[in-house]
Amino acid sequence: MTTTETDFVEMLRAHSRRYHDQHPFHVRMNAGRLSPAQLRGWVANRFYYQENIPRKDAAILSNCPDLEVRRRWIRRIVDHDGAAAGEGGIEAWLRLGEAAGLTREEITDHRHLVPGVRFAVDAYVNFTRTRPWVEAVASSLTELFAPDLMAERLAAFERWYPWIDSDGLAYFRARLEQAPRDCEHALEVVTTHCLSAESQARAVDALSFKCDVLWSLMNAIDQAYPE
Repeated sequence: MTTTETDFVEMLRAHSRRYHDQHPFHVRMNAGRLSPAQLRGWVANRFYYQENIPRKDAAILSNCPDLEVRRRWIRRIVDHDGAAAGEGGIEAWLRLGEAAGLTREEITDHRHLVPGVRFAVDAYVNFTRTRPWVEAVASSLTELFAPDLMAERLAAFERWYPWIDSDGLAYFRARLEQAPRDCEHALEVVTTHCLSAESQARAVDALSFKCDVLWSLMNAIDQAYPE
């Protein structure tokens, strides 16, 4: 029996309890309990996820037969890659790294990258390449929870880590607007295409997988930079 759209959306939103903002490392970060070395370790490792977001979105585009979806989804790639040099989310994350005391070279050459982080991110990109495109879209719905997380993270950085220049927090500020917009579109796609109980279950499973990816990523960072 197919659930109602409202029930389906609630099933998706219920995964907020498994989102990585609940991870002990994140909890410590928002409480101001990370050392500069731990914070730099998080920034350097999280960059691998950030730089793979456009590849994930390109994989979804390559499998998507819907012209209107592609026209809107491509904005995500531009948001992260930028339309020109010096623009976009990847550039903003590099500036965050510099504000935290890292060099661009040591971020981009992955010298600090933990194997578990690489494995988790690569698994996610592979998922979006090989699974049906609607399931890949559903996996992106962690954005349902992202605006609240981003607002909390921005407030925590401004309060607890004032040694990071405020200009380096531009990535977080941009996502306060981008994440709700992206989430609205992804949710529209999933609720439009997932009308059977089976397709809805696959969408929920895809979101669950993404939550597992992010949690595994945090586990790897936590082990590499323990309290």
